[in-house]
Amino acid sequence: MVTIELRQLKIEPGEKLLLHDVSWEKFESILKELGEHRNSRIAYYKGTLEIMAPLPEHEKANEFVSDFAKILLEELDLDAECFGSTTFDRQDLNLGLEPDQCFYIKHHALMRGLRKLDLTIDPPPDLAIEIDVTSKTKLDIYRELGVPEVWLYGKVKHNMSLRIFLLQNGAYLESTTSPNFPNIPLLTAIPRFIDRSTTMGRRETIKAFRAWVRSQI
Repeated sequence: MVTIELRQLKIEPGEKLLLHDVSWEKFESILKELGEHRNSRIAYYKGTLEIMAPLPEHEKANEFVSDFAKILLEELDLDAECFGSTTFDRQDLNLGLEPDQCFYIKHHALMRGLRKLDLTIDPPPDLAIEIDVTSKTKLDIYRELGVPEVWLYGKVKHNMSLRIFLLQNGAYLESTTSPNFPNIPLLTAIPRFIDRSTTMGRRETIKAFRAWVRSQI
């Protein structure tokens, strides 16, 4: 049997590496080998491991959607803890993943100052954000982790769209609104402001989005 170390493999931006029959122990060793300071994201589901390298436009969209969520939290005077792309895993469920971004909102006080995460004890994030998800695997992982709200931003029928999924009775149902930010039409606003950023630039887009949120409150 030929053994290949991960550092010998090159995953181009926009591509992913799919590994099957990966034990939990091997999954942990791969995470250790990959290290914390990297650009890739992982998703592990019952023995199958995906390692994804995002495109630059993926990262730009992630920054905008994340910043928009932070502006919403600020303008609605909601406290939150941002956990970024922290690895969320549970050995007892044989799964794990790294979101593009995530927030503890309802449970922010419980997570403040936390140094070691244990999802058998600690709650999952209240909101997770994913950009350009083409695999159903991540939603399955979020469902089993019990994440109550997931935003998916990506291309739907040739247009960039925001989709909101809420966990209800053990399944995700698509919603037109976010319970964390009720009465604010995010599905139309977020894609519109990201599209405008290509001509307005980052600073003006952020300012315009903040002004728009204030007009909605």
